[in-house]
Amino acid sequence: MNVGRVMLSPHRSVVPSDGSRAVSVAHDHGGFGPYTAEDLHAREDEGRGLELEDGWLIEMSPSAPHNWVAMQLGELLKTAGAEADVFVAVGGEWEISTPAGIRKPDLFMVPKGVAHASIVNRSPVIIPGGELLLVVEVISPGGASERTDRVRKLREYAVLGIPQYWMVEFTPRPRVHVFTLGGDDPACPPAGASGYRLDRTIEGGQPVDAKIEAARPFTVRFDPRKLIEF
Repeated sequence: MNVGRVMLSPHRSVVPSDGSRAVSVAHDHGGFGPYTAEDLHAREDEGRGLELEDGWLIEMSPSAPHNWVAMQLGELLKTAGAEADVFVAVGGEWEISTPAGIRKPDLFMVPKGVAHASIVNRSPVIIPGGELLLVVEVISPGGASERTDRVRKLREYAVLGIPQYWMVEFTPRPRVHVFTLGGDDPACPPAGASGYRLDRTIEGGQPVDAKIEAARPFTVRFDPRKLIEF
């Protein structure tokens, strides 16, 4: 997704870069950061479209093609995991906690009980990142978020112990990079500095065939070209 850093002043209207309506913000500590989860949620818009990274509010502005790819993949994941007692979050507004603060991945999967605790019981309100079974970011090449998705989040998600991180590209051609946590198997590629290793890259025309280690393990199968079909 595309992002930008938001610098907030007290009692000031901020116009998001995607052209959506301006929102009024106010902070009792001067409005210049660092910010907390409480600041994020106290905004009039309740923090929609923003992540919290090291005390700074980062604005997300995904494109329509980006959102379409995320929706398509979400449906594929939901279908594959229909009998596995998992919950698939799609849309970049579901919050997870990470070492940086609060992230809003394009997609992620958690056990259904974890989602129930957050959505219904509101305890915890923010889903702990370490509960995720799978996390996915749709890459916007050349966008402000590309380095974050490819480098920073690779480290953050590995630290949390999320078993799989998928980077999905839709241009110039659809493909999926599957990263898994490094193991002790000498036959596997070594893990990088992030803790993840690139297990494989699947191009359009080839099948993604990935096993999800849920309480009831299941396999996700699809051709990356399905993600850009309309």
